[in-house]
Amino acid sequence: MAAFEYRQALEVGDAFARHAVQYLFIGKSGAILLGYPDTTQNAVLFLQRSPRNRRAAVEALRELGFGLTEAEAADITRRKDFVQLRNGPFDLDLVFAPDGIECFEDAWSRHVDVEGFPVCHPDDIIASKAAANRVKDRESLPRLRAFREYWMSLQPR
Repeated sequence: MAAFEYRQALEVGDAFARHAVQYLFIGKSGAILLGYPDTTQNAVLFLQRSPRNRRAAVEALRELGFGLTEAEAADITRRKDFVQLRNGPFDLDLVFAPDGIECFEDAWSRHVDVEGFPVCHPDDIIASKAAANRVKDRESLPRLRAFREYWMSLQPR
């Protein structure tokens, strides 16, 4: 698949708004929306865990063109914590319990609005990557931390 693009964020944002899905961009796709100069192959969304939100996400994803199987739809609606989708217009990971973040409501209280996109605060993106402790995450942490310092310097005080 091609790299994550702004257009994909627009498509997600539009469909999720129509279905009132509560979500945040997280991971590298979230950092990229904040201005992080890197690429990633997929969008990663942190979704609020309620049954209503999960059902709405399934409807929005089908509208976006994801060919969800019944098993994938069930994974989303039955409280699975992580679902990878590779059967749509772009690669998408859904995370309901990211490492390093206590709950959606806490992350939402800190989120950043980027041109209408709800994005996890850089601190939450870094906390999640650090807690996941995968090799690729450990390798990207110094760059993400440097970006966070730069990004914070641009924020109004």
